[in-house]
Amino acid sequence: MCVIETSPVVETRRLILRAPAPQDAPRIAALANDIDIARMTQRMPHPFGVRDADDFVLQVAAQDPARANTFIIEHEDLGPVGVIGMFEGDDRVPETGYWIGREYWGRGFATEALDGALVWASRKWKRRAMVAGHFADNPASGRVLEKAGFLYTGETRKAWSQARRAQADTRMMVWIA
Repeated sequence: MCVIETSPVVETRRLILRAPAPQDAPRIAALANDIDIARMTQRMPHPFGVRDADDFVLQVAAQDPARANTFIIEHEDLGPVGVIGMFEGDDRVPETGYWIGREYWGRGFATEALDGALVWASRKWKRRAMVAGHFADNPASGRVLEKAGFLYTGETRKAWSQARRAQADTRMMVWIA
């Protein structure tokens, strides 16, 4: 029998990945209320206020941990810097997505968080593959995924972006443990 962690914690060199808590909502809202972040995600609205962050925390708490896990990316000195999640969706394998607050771009936090999440997913969540997509106009996200071992599949899909209120070309990638 496989025991499912209900609130896993993943530690990396500089980061802790943990479930978001109600007290994180103001910080999540402050980081996420940036059109340049929201437009690179499928599900994040813009503007993104504290009420949106409260709803997000409640949605994460209601996730079935056998099918989805979402983490705050918390830096040891800076506090929360972003979010990363893994969930079962339309594909045959789970999908991952992440975002980092603008003031923390370029510091390797997304790559470190993704590496830690993938190790956790393969060892504890028992997943052997993961898919991800990045909007074609966001090559930086593609580089993060490549550094974590994702490979391009050659498939480009149209995906809805809530913040853009439009579809965007999404370059699909796959990771195999």
